[in-house]
Amino acid sequence: QVQLVESGGGLVQTGGSLRLSCAASGTIFSANNMAWHRQAPGKQRELVAGITSGGRANYVGSVKGRFTISRDNAKNTVYLQMNNLKPEDTAVYFCRLTQAGYGYWGQGTQVTVSS
Repeated sequence: QVQLVESGGGLVQTGGSLRLSCAASGTIFSANNMAWHRQAPGKQRELVAGITSGGRANYVGSVKGRFTISRDNAKNTVYLQMNNLKPEDTAVYFCRLTQAGYGYWGQGTQVTVSS
């Protein structure tokens, strides 16, 4: 079993920054993918950024150049540095880990960007 615990969400003004963290525990394989998704009220959950265990990252177009995903494999932790935040970034942000054909979700952390 795998547990994911997110932290770092909060309220920030437009143009501000936040750093999200997600710590994984349990049975973690060396080969896995980790990602951040978000869900705004009334909208579907969407992939924001993902990163492989080798460090290859990908981003949704709306956050490119503003968000940076990174990971510390020794700590089984993934981070999302969010800069130049916009009101449309307001959402619950979820961490996801996939390995051996299984996917696991964290409980989510709220990010609110005020205009």
